[in-house]
Amino acid sequence: MSLQDIIKTNNIVRILPWENLSSALTKLSTSHDAAFVFTPENKYLGVINPYYCLIKSSYPGNAKVEHCLYHAPRVRINHPLTKVASLFMQSKIHYLPVFDVEDHFLGIISARHILSQFHALPVFKTSITRALKYKNHPMIVIYENDSVATAINIFKQSKVSKLIVVSRDLKLKGILSHYDLIAYLVAPKNSPEKISFYHQPVKLFAKTYVLTLSPEHTLADVIKLILEKRIGSVVVVDKTRHPIGIITTKDLLRFFISEQQEKNRRILGGFFNAIRPLGMFA
Repeated sequence: MSLQDIIKTNNIVRILPWENLSSALTKLSTSHDAAFVFTPENKYLGVINPYYCLIKSSYPGNAKVEHCLYHAPRVRINHPLTKVASLFMQSKIHYLPVFDVEDHFLGIISARHILSQFHALPVFKTSITRALKYKNHPMIVIYENDSVATAINIFKQSKVSKLIVVSRDLKLKGILSHYDLIAYLVAPKNSPEKISFYHQPVKLFAKTYVLTLSPEHTLADVIKLILEKRIGSVVVVDKTRHPIGIITTKDLLRFFISEQQEKNRRILGGFFNAIRPLGMFA
């Protein structure tokens, strides 16, 4: 399967460089979405995304998008899927621009497009428990009555895109993402609405409908849920609904890359072992 078969060329979220950030962000639907910025002459300039615009950089809602650009990794049409997966790993967005070898914009590709090519692979029959060991960061939780200011501080320090919201007895209550806070983050800096927003409890903004799986499920089950429900992550819970982890799209890509690298090491090791008796390494 080549990238040409799975890139998206229409219904791309396109915006002009002089649009306001607040207006542009309303065209997105999740924390990992991206809007692609083009000039009227159809020259690609970059993307905007909630994390890069509002968490990593605190741009005001009236800023022009041309001043808020994130220069996402560029996918080349001749890249193998493993290379594309690694480029998604470098970014916090789930949509990347695709270019030909002469640097002409061809379309975009999503992380879900990549996962759709992976879901049937035997390696994803692995249990969620094993996959959790590959995570670079531990699960990060926040209490439902903690303030939004606390949540934003955690977002900035941890660089994660989602916080798992729990009750005082550590049971799952919801999930909070950058996207859930957009409407307030782009409000004027000194407006009464924005000032009071920072003191509100996160339970007022978190999504309470959370898709969950148990540790005994497989990564194939996670991918199936992500593709069917068009989500970016699945929370892992025990039998008493205590969250014990989260599997994100990025985790799945990381697991695939790690397994491919291990497979290549085994193949290379077998090759050297096969030729060593010939005296080449005597």
